[in-house]
Amino acid sequence: MADDTKKKLPRKALPPDAHIETLAVREGLPATPWGENSEALFLTSSFVHPDAATAAARFANEEEAFVYSRFTNPTTMMFERRLAALEGTEAAIATASGMSAILLMIMGLLKAGDHVICSRSVFGATIVLFEREFGKFGVQTTFVSQTDVAEWRAAVRPNTRLLFAETPSNPMTEVCDIAQLAEIAHAAGAFLAVDNCFCTPALQQPVKLGADLVIHSGTKYLDGQGRVLAGAICGSDKLINGTFMPVMRGAGMSLSPFNAWVVLKGLETLSIRMAAQSANALKLAQWLEQQPAVDQVYYPGLPSHPQHALAMKQQNNCGGAVVSFTVKADAGQGADAQRLRQAAFHVIDQTRLCSITANLGDTKTLITHPGSTSHGRLSEEQRLAAGITQGMVRVSVGLEHIDDLTADLARGLHTLND
Repeated sequence: MADDTKKKLPRKALPPDAHIETLAVREGLPATPWGENSEALFLTSSFVHPDAATAAARFANEEEAFVYSRFTNPTTMMFERRLAALEGTEAAIATASGMSAILLMIMGLLKAGDHVICSRSVFGATIVLFEREFGKFGVQTTFVSQTDVAEWRAAVRPNTRLLFAETPSNPMTEVCDIAQLAEIAHAAGAFLAVDNCFCTPALQQPVKLGADLVIHSGTKYLDGQGRVLAGAICGSDKLINGTFMPVMRGAGMSLSPFNAWVVLKGLETLSIRMAAQSANALKLAQWLEQQPAVDQVYYPGLPSHPQHALAMKQQNNCGGAVVSFTVKADAGQGADAQRLRQAAFHVIDQTRLCSITANLGDTKTLITHPGSTSHGRLSEEQRLAAGITQGMVRVSVGLEHIDDLTADLARGLHTLND
């Protein structure tokens, strides 16, 4: 918990009822004496102190100040304050990537013998991190259905310390009930962490639904233009500064000031980008549902999505900007995994506009085959348990004209079984 007696760094004077769009362009630190309007970029590894006693006090955390950029930097703090304001949390801590944010969370909260409940539909690298890497250190993980609340409840053990979910999930766009998972976690004395990468605070604020922690890969929509790697954890001051900051000081999975500045500027357009890209995604999903070569479309904004009503309730009545779909091979009759993979590759390879890359959240539309990229390190059994077949294609919808996007995908879909 913050110590109200120690000297604090100044905050910007903003209206307490400022809207998210205002916070996205104004929250941070006050300007320097030079009066810059665009936030300053502090490229420095360390900071000078007026005397040895002050340096000692600052290193002992008796005074809030900038000390060393591994854990304190003005540009990084501006990004942290702005993101926390958007998520509605007391604080945030920036990390070098989204995966390092999850790593920091695990290192701060868990120890050998602790138990985690995690959706089996999360990002492939997250599954590997929980199951393989931290399994080596005695942290146990049970993977459950993203959407079956009863499975989450049944998986609780006396040593359960954390529930972890991403919603919507990658790439199936499954939506979990955050409020219900929060009730299960808190009844067990555990934390609920939600990966909010797909929605961002522009569409969804998990803490308002009961989550304790919000995880971000700032590499995605927070930056918005595919320029840098970044990550963050948002939560209470007690957890961020009391639990995670000491780990950060020692382990150093820090976000560079330059990357923090890039993502900070990306936040300024977050709301309008998410609105425009989500509108494009809905149109694309509706078009895909009409294509004979498409077997199924996964998009929370469609009434056909199993969690459509829940998604509209949690996500500000918006489906987000990621659409996944499965293709048909040989008219969809008895197609084996290899044929489905070849069909998906054909659709992807026929595009001329979409960028073939496993990133998402860019203003450019990106297309990928999850079974061989983002979830390629999982076993086929693990992929199928998460619903990811070899015929699945994921599209992160950008800002291009929708007619150009449909024409780009039509090139492959309309020649699929020629």
